[in-house]
Amino acid sequence: MPIYIQNSLSRRKEPFEPTKPPQVNMYTCGVTVYDDCHIGHARSLYIFDVIRRYLVYRGFKVNFVRNITDIDDKIINRANELKVSWEDLVAKYIQRYYEDIEVLGISRADFEPRATENIPDMIKYIQALIERGFAYESGGDVYFNVRKFSGYGKLSGQSIDAMESGTRIEPTEHKKDPLDFALWKKSKENEPFWESPWGNGRPGWHIECSVMSQKYLKVDTLDIHAGGRDLIFPHHENEIAQAEALTGKPFAKYWIHHGLLTINSQKMSKSLGNFVTITDFLSKHRYADILKLFFLSAHYSHPIDYSEEKITEVKQALERILIFLDKAQNLAASKKAGQFQDLENLKQEFIKAMDDDFNLPQGLAVIFELVNAGNKKLDDANYAFCARAILLELAGILGLELHREAMHEDVDDLINQRNEARKNKNFKESDRIRKELELKGIVLEDTKDGKTTWRKKL
Repeated sequence: MPIYIQNSLSRRKEPFEPTKPPQVNMYTCGVTVYDDCHIGHARSLYIFDVIRRYLVYRGFKVNFVRNITDIDDKIINRANELKVSWEDLVAKYIQRYYEDIEVLGISRADFEPRATENIPDMIKYIQALIERGFAYESGGDVYFNVRKFSGYGKLSGQSIDAMESGTRIEPTEHKKDPLDFALWKKSKENEPFWESPWGNGRPGWHIECSVMSQKYLKVDTLDIHAGGRDLIFPHHENEIAQAEALTGKPFAKYWIHHGLLTINSQKMSKSLGNFVTITDFLSKHRYADILKLFFLSAHYSHPIDYSEEKITEVKQALERILIFLDKAQNLAASKKAGQFQDLENLKQEFIKAMDDDFNLPQGLAVIFELVNAGNKKLDDANYAFCARAILLELAGILGLELHREAMHEDVDDLINQRNEARKNKNFKESDRIRKELELKGIVLEDTKDGKTTWRKKL
């Protein structure tokens, strides 16, 4: 069965047919490194990591590129605000970015090129656009002539007239038409710059992605270009114009866009005090799986609203999964590999859901059906073990780690002391130890056969 993708370009759900299967060339817009990554970034990074994982699971060989924007107005302004060099600012937040994706358990891309490492290629790209009549130099800036590209607006579905009504030329700009956008920006005083045929300056934001995606994927037409819905216009629209004006070929076969994240129904903003960084979240809730399960609760293309109430619900759901995994692990199953048709059917349901435009909520629902099925047959060790194995296989596709913190030796000692107290019918001491463990975040469960298991509170 084929995978179907909702293509933002055609606005239809289409069977996924890469140019040269099983090879898939996939590009996503990465972070601009002027501040810590927030949970909105985490959603984007996580969703496209899951899509990549699933494509690999289905037998594709994914060549994945995710860029890093390390020079633009936001970086320059933030460096000036903090009175540090832009290079130091960028170095700091690139390191933070990699720390964040590591703690989230998100794989690095095959290539994560930085814009500043590819400026000579951008200059050549811009020169070629000028030679083809799609760009022009004006006052040290270079602009793309939007009206020369007949397909402009096809991704966002906007007409030239509608776009023009909301644009104007700023006094500092030298462009001929309000719709034209910068490919190269003349450097201002005390700004970083690179030499070019048009004078000292730096690339515009949009040109970075067109150049780096094609360069590192080594193709004119990408199989998948992905990013946030907020990037459709003007960023992705401008990428298409640049790339297709240069090559005369489609820039990407499939465009995938994720919905945006709000917090308590408001846009995330430092001024509103609702700006949640990845570090903030994990320092409070500890487990990356909690954030991932929250993301899985909505289809990737839909908006999602964050609240502490929803995170509490997610914690309870994660606890259900972990309790089942612990119980199944503790069963004395035989070493014979069992196969159960109802569990295999659930696995196929997961694949069916993911084949349908990566339907993450339905895929997650299968995880909980496996939990329910396994819990109902805990007396059948092989069945429970099989349910556990399939659950972990599917959870791996979703990037879920599903493990608790390592057991400390003192927990073992306290459990042994409590068991001894119970054996001697010293229930006061037994209760005292249980409460001591609860203060450490340890929950005890006494089994029917007299054993004691434990789990860490989420």
